Amino acid sequence: MEAKHAKYERLIDHCRALPPMPTAVAHPCDASSLAGAIEAAQNGLITPILVGPRARIESAAAEAGLSIAAYQLVDAPYSHAAAAAAVQLVREGKADALMKGSLHTDELMSAVVSRDAGLRTARRISHCFVMDVPQHDHALIITDAAVNIAPTLEVKMDILQNAIDLGHALRFPEVRVAILSAMETVSPKVPSTIEAAALCKMVDRHQVTGALVDGPLALDNAINLEAARIKQIDSRVAGRANVLMAPDLESGNMLAKSLSFLAGADAAGVVLGARVPIILTSRADTVMARLASCAVAALVALAKRESAKVME
Repeated sequence: MEAKHAKYERLIDHCRALPPMPTAVAHPCDASSLAGAIEAAQNGLITPILVGPRARIESAAAEAGLSIAAYQLVDAPYSHAAAAAAVQLVREGKADALMKGSLHTDELMSAVVSRDAGLRTARRISHCFVMDVPQHDHALIITDAAVNIAPTLEVKMDILQNAIDLGHALRFPEVRVAILSAMETVSPKVPSTIEAAALCKMVDRHQVTGALVDGPLALDNAINLEAARIKQIDSRVAGRANVLMAPDLESGNMLAKSLSFLAGADAAGVVLGARVPIILTSRADTVMARLASCAVAALVALAKRESAKVME
């Protein structure tokens, strides 16, 4: 069995070989968010642009004993203005990612989805956790546990494609998605099973591409080969999934937090579907999870640049 954090350490080591990613850090006005940005910078993952009230940022740095002299600071009077200014840095090509500071997630995302001045794309925005579970052989992507509360089938198409694209950005040799429900059979009484089956047919029709996708699958037979064998599920995904797509935010959030607090897993998080990756860290995150979140975002940004070159 691998040592704890081995998956994250490989990810971070890989990203240290890349140029640091210019990252607009929105309103880093407390020690936790400021330290997270500086730790990522010291590890060569990002070049932070600190956006927010200059006096509050300098005060937070002084209280925490952090030096910010080496980093650009863009003065913005309050949290909403900091979110808007951080988004504008991306629109001007000065930042390749956003990072949440000490403002509310809703404040940052409101600036991101603004119709006139935001970072919308044709794709629906969604969140992915990249989980490092000590007892599991490979990283697990879990979606969506933070943005879309009760997604429709149409929204689930984008959530699924975002997660698949993330798997490729993380260099998964094969992306295998389990669309989760409480059971592995399709039941008219359980709407999530019907939507899972519909998503699989969309994959067959190339409306969603880039992965092996199966569902509905229950959690046990999605990640455990013996459980899949006992249930006699004939599938290239069952028992081997490396992406778990939850039916709604509540179940996804509970799954991710169960792994964190009962199985000792770490959770790196990123928001996808905007023009750039968005790093959403929590004050409860470990240092390793913060660094891994930045590394995940760096690989997403790299994949976007590589895709843009192919399109030229």
